[in-house]
Amino acid sequence: MAKRKRSRVATLERVPVSDPPVRPGLIGPRRRVPSHIERPPYARSGEPGHPKSSAVRSAAEIEAMRKAGQMAAEVLLFAGELVAPGVTTDSIDAEVHEEIVRRGAYPSPLNYRGYPKSVCTSINEVICHGIPDSRALADGDIVNIDITVFLDGVHGDTSVTFEVGDVDDHSRLLVRETRAAMYLGIEAVKDGAPVSAIGKAIESHARLHRLGVVREFIGHGVGTDFHAGLQVPHYYDRSHSTPLETGMTFTIEPMLTLGSPSLYLWDDQWTAVTADQRRSAQFEHTLLCTDSGAEILTRTPTGEGAAEVYARD
Repeated sequence: MAKRKRSRVATLERVPVSDPPVRPGLIGPRRRVPSHIERPPYARSGEPGHPKSSAVRSAAEIEAMRKAGQMAAEVLLFAGELVAPGVTTDSIDAEVHEEIVRRGAYPSPLNYRGYPKSVCTSINEVICHGIPDSRALADGDIVNIDITVFLDGVHGDTSVTFEVGDVDDHSRLLVRETRAAMYLGIEAVKDGAPVSAIGKAIESHARLHRLGVVREFIGHGVGTDFHAGLQVPHYYDRSHSTPLETGMTFTIEPMLTLGSPSLYLWDDQWTAVTADQRRSAQFEHTLLCTDSGAEILTRTPTGEGAAEVYARD
């Protein structure tokens, strides 16, 4: 789940809009979590409070995050198997919720600042934080599924944009190059490098393919806090000069658009949508900064990730 940032607007080449546009569906009741499962501090109140953890994780926290990240990766692979025309996003939420609690973890988005569901499902022009509802996926859609699990006191956060059936060439390029931009951002992670190096790598790739970069939502520190203090923009701004340090854990989760990245929020105050109704894609991994670069924490023990398993290049 992305962290919200300030607003800016860019104008890019116009391409076909989503037709028909995404509209809100019916939202079902909040799902229950068994009482024996450990909950994050905001599970009851909905308010996470100010981040309390250090930017650099302890050895015990890092080991716990490897386990949480691996679980999140496995659950995202499971979610990918559910994606098909005719499937509602609410049914995806239901099955993913049950899979997470079956594994003994808490679905981190549930009641985070009042969010009503266990995953985020963002279709076509929805940039992020789409709430699962009664809308069925249609042939030609793209849908981002954002999974975060809370396990043993830490969060593992990852997402992929999936193609639904036969997808048009514009959308296929968008998905492919957003995934590539994420990995270029990951390659920029080095001990001592400024946070801005990540955004520079991502924005340079986006511009090469004439894609917009959303600025209002950014990567973030993650660990014992769902959203810790470190901010990771996906655009270049030299003022973001915080040096990366070995032991830091954070997300890289670029959101790129086929048109302008200008956006607005639905009345639910969660669902962010491109103002021009052109499509958006997002990919996300949780990373650990090491002495030699970045360790991707949101992969399975065998090194698999949904970003590769479901890739259609």
